[in-house]
Amino acid sequence: MSSQHKLLSLLICLVLVGITGALGAMASVDAKVFYASLSQPSWAPPPWLFGPVWTALYLMMALSLWRYGQSPGKQKWPQRLFLLQLGVNALWSWLFFSWHQGALAMLDVLALLVLIGACIRGFYPVNRLAAWLLVPYLAWVSFAALLTFSLWQGNSHLLG
Repeated sequence: MSSQHKLLSLLICLVLVGITGALGAMASVDAKVFYASLSQPSWAPPPWLFGPVWTALYLMMALSLWRYGQSPGKQKWPQRLFLLQLGVNALWSWLFFSWHQGALAMLDVLALLVLIGACIRGFYPVNRLAAWLLVPYLAWVSFAALLTFSLWQGNSHLLG
């Protein structure tokens, strides 16, 4: 595979994951005000932390997809699951921040955890680095699931 082809495939992975981030950001336009209005658990991270963490995670996700895509012996199903989890990832922001649907956001984040785990399982036999690049994402989304549950339960009057 030529270096131009590798660079193009990396760019495509960055764009795909970037679109996910952009869709989530579109839903989060008023997130700062809404999030500040919620009763927070004592262990909730400060709002400024979310941007840098998600930026790093999105970069690792794109690199993971790219590494897997460059691997000999790859199968299509892990890549399809990866694309599906991107959609589920973007949907969470809409459910939580735009539509204030706590129960659906909780279901979404649980589905996202399953999909990330399946991607790691699918990537690992073919490209271990691609799988390991998703582990911080799995850890953060696990934390996000706990935070989503806590916010939903503590703010049921705002999050249906």
